[in-house]
Amino acid sequence: MRMALGEAESALESGEVPVGAVITMDGRVLAKTHNSPILMKDPTAHAEILAIREAADRTENYRLQGTTLYVTIEPCPMCAGAIIHARIARLVFGATDPKGGAISLYDMLHDRKLNHFVEITGGVLQGKCGEILSRFFREKRI
Repeated sequence: MRMALGEAESALESGEVPVGAVITMDGRVLAKTHNSPILMKDPTAHAEILAIREAADRTENYRLQGTTLYVTIEPCPMCAGAIIHARIARLVFGATDPKGGAISLYDMLHDRKLNHFVEITGGVLQGKCGEILSRFFREKRI
């Protein structure tokens, strides 16, 4: 999660919403990314989506079975859908997103109607993950 926080700091420095993501498998890092929709002019360039793309490219497989995704905030529904399609085994996130989170609002990753079930651990370094987001939005309001 600390590596994902470092990525969130990079996003903050770039003027992006500070969200970072890291994907690991068997103790090695497959991808580490941060939000980049402004830079890439791509509304889908969320940290999780970019990490999934990078990990899939690195493993040469669109299925990321056996991987863990660390992200500084609970994924949105778009990212949760990508997590399901990629078959990521485990999600570890920091801050919750009660206004837009796929877990808080929909519990998408545990929906038995879908074809994949993801193990979830939330609240990891929640204070630090939430603070970087609060700082970003506080500075935007000034």
